[in-house]
Amino acid sequence: MSSSAILILMFGSLTVFMLTGLPIAFVLGGLSLLFTVTLWNESAVVVLVLQIFDAMKSEALLAIPLYILMACILQRSGIIESLYRAMELWFGRLRGGLAVGTVVICVIMAAMTGVVGAAVTAMGILALPEMLRRGYDPKLALGTICASGTLGILIPPSVLTIVYAVTAQISIGKMLIAGVVPGIILASLYILYILIASWLKPELAPAPKDIERVPLIEKLRALKSLVLPALLIVMILGSIFFGIATPTESAAVGVAGALLSAALARRINTGMLREAGIDALKATAMIMWITIGAKAYVAIFTGLGGADTLLNFIRDLQVDRWVVLACMMLILIFLGTVLDEIGIILLTVPVFLPIVRLLGFDELWFGVLYAITIQMGYISPPFGYTLFYIKGTLPPHIGMNQVYRGIIPFFLLQGVGLLICALIPDVITYLPSLMVGK
Repeated sequence: MSSSAILILMFGSLTVFMLTGLPIAFVLGGLSLLFTVTLWNESAVVVLVLQIFDAMKSEALLAIPLYILMACILQRSGIIESLYRAMELWFGRLRGGLAVGTVVICVIMAAMTGVVGAAVTAMGILALPEMLRRGYDPKLALGTICASGTLGILIPPSVLTIVYAVTAQISIGKMLIAGVVPGIILASLYILYILIASWLKPELAPAPKDIERVPLIEKLRALKSLVLPALLIVMILGSIFFGIATPTESAAVGVAGALLSAALARRINTGMLREAGIDALKATAMIMWITIGAKAYVAIFTGLGGADTLLNFIRDLQVDRWVVLACMMLILIFLGTVLDEIGIILLTVPVFLPIVRLLGFDELWFGVLYAITIQMGYISPPFGYTLFYIKGTLPPHIGMNQVYRGIIPFFLLQGVGLLICALIPDVITYLPSLMVGK
């Protein structure tokens, strides 16, 4: 069978089986074994075994369960509720203030946990009812939560970033730090839109009438809830930036910080630790199975000549390299509506990275564009993952049509952020260039 036929067969069969709703790990693993036996030979099954051992002994991947455990502990420690109360005191009297406060909390949660579902679900439970009670337009409230909740894909310590760096074989530390400024840019765009939209259309976020003026001393007292999150963020990102610790070591520091935070909040007990551990174990097991399946699939795809065929096809195209880049971004947006971020990375990075190198683009710069694009896929109607995270928190009178309509302005804002990062590479590469012990 020719390389072109293998390329079409492997991608076609993968697409068909993914659309059936089967777990992606089983699809990847099953197809890898099937193609190895039928298109290669039985003895080549050892390639699959080697990929499994390679994934199991990866020290870099060890950071993932640690960051997930940190997120699970923080989620159960009551810190998020305290943060929301503080933001409510500071921004509650501002038109659109609760939405602005929600963006700020999501940025803090992203910098503490790096897990998307946690931020969206927590804000859906805490912020959405309060915004609706105060007369906020449901579309603005829902769009704010869905878009801001995806910042965990970009802002370190992002699990997605670690998987990308490991798969692309580039510095994890530089990749983590590269997401800081783009994440802040996206959050700033959201806040700017909320403030302008609330000013132009007051009905989107009515001015609060029943909120008493809070003394400054009480507002300052509420900021004590920011101390532990700030220390945790500084410990994680600071240790990476200044070369004090590797990303894996900083993840261990993060777990210790999360335990300390839970202890100071008097939320630590054996029951909480057991539940957090089980949640982390489930998420880690899912990621590892997808990792093993994807590594096996890509190894077989490359071994059968599919990667070479794709590269030759791109090389022979008579189009500008930016057009090729745009096509890759569109593919990622589509995949973000049907796959989780880990599956997307493990499937596409080994295919896209050779093309990126061929076209002369910087791999670190491309990695951040990659993350922003997956964010866009995560909020793309009608199947974006984040839209279904928020679905479980919706009151009975709000349907998914309002979620879809509310997310469109934020989807466009993410497009603006993507263009800024694409046209001004220093936005991404400047901070990593300053790192100690790069």
